[in-house]
Amino acid sequence: MQKPLADLLRPKSLDEMVGQSHLLKAGSVFRQSIDSGKISNMVFYGPPGVGKTTVANIIANNSGLSLYKLNGTSASTDDIKSVINEVDSLLNTKGILLYLDEIQYLNKKQQQSLLEFVESGDITLIASTTENPYFYIYPALLSRCTVFEFKSLKVDDIKDGLNRAAKYLEIEIEEDALERLALTSNGDMRKALNNLDFLNNSLGNNKVIDLKLVESFIDKANITYDRGEDKHFDTLSAFMKSLRGSDPDAAIFYLAKLLEGGDIIAASRRLLCSASEDVGLAYPQIIPIVKSCVDSALQLGLPEARLPLANATILIATAPKSNAAYLAIDEAMKDVEMGKGLSTPRQLQNTHFDGADAKVKGQHYLYPHDFPNHYVKQQYLPDDVKKRKYYQYQDNKYEQTLKEYWEKIKKGK
Repeated sequence: MQKPLADLLRPKSLDEMVGQSHLLKAGSVFRQSIDSGKISNMVFYGPPGVGKTTVANIIANNSGLSLYKLNGTSASTDDIKSVINEVDSLLNTKGILLYLDEIQYLNKKQQQSLLEFVESGDITLIASTTENPYFYIYPALLSRCTVFEFKSLKVDDIKDGLNRAAKYLEIEIEEDALERLALTSNGDMRKALNNLDFLNNSLGNNKVIDLKLVESFIDKANITYDRGEDKHFDTLSAFMKSLRGSDPDAAIFYLAKLLEGGDIIAASRRLLCSASEDVGLAYPQIIPIVKSCVDSALQLGLPEARLPLANATILIATAPKSNAAYLAIDEAMKDVEMGKGLSTPRQLQNTHFDGADAKVKGQHYLYPHDFPNHYVKQQYLPDDVKKRKYYQYQDNKYEQTLKEYWEKIKKGK
């Protein structure tokens, strides 16, 4: 049986990989750790076809450990037990590396069975998943692993992989056809190579793939939305700005476009960000509400995920807006970056011994709850920034109510 093109061209070393430069580039923490030969427990999280399995295989093959592979879609409890039973084998004196693909399909009990051996170091685990590991992996097991996120491949990464495959197949891909194939792969190298393999089989004696052939093959849904770097981030930007601009119709449209491409994760992140950055203190209850909607969407998956995400989108777009917290933290961080406020006021410091040279004896902290309205005036900011005003009340009902309350209390009325 002929192997798929993606398997035939699977990289044998990290240097042959395309994409994931944030992990694989020379000098990165991940790359240095792998090159050291000291393999720790890891979880690779990301969409399909972006190199998770390939990187895990490369690490495993170069680890010197006895390699065992299981796939969560087909592995039984007995399969896991058979690996565990090999721990004390004379053939595995250097240890076992278990590569567990699609770990999200293992149930809680199956995952728990690995815990003791992962914790003791008898088994080194490399697991991969397309689902959020914080929802699908048993927390005690996840806490003993480091999670690395694999991202959708950029269009240029896909084009590099397709060009390499074209040389292997001894065919030519015209530039506009190459661009279209790369764009419609949605950042998935396996999908791009499978499409190329199918097109190659249809060529006959003709060894040139042109745009007309590609367009006759690629479905319209993939053409409508792609994860090409520029267009993808343009859509995300338009989504965020429509939320901020209080346009529910535009926001829902861009959400639909993101979901058509299957991008629940990016849409969810933008919603969580906008709830805090753009609505914030004008309607602070929105933050846990949006978080709940996002959690529901991630658990449901598409197509049902569109419902809680649509609720969150319309809620944010129609909510009152305040960026007061955003402005306040940015101003405070600028002062911190400039080295200001290194000395915490004495009355706020953790209680400690006053030396003989201390100019002021005692901490003299005033406990606010001992005073009327639970407030007493004292210095909280360090001396060099004590007059700074980072937070400014904005003109919405909630913040104006807070302003009125505190002005009354602080003026002693």
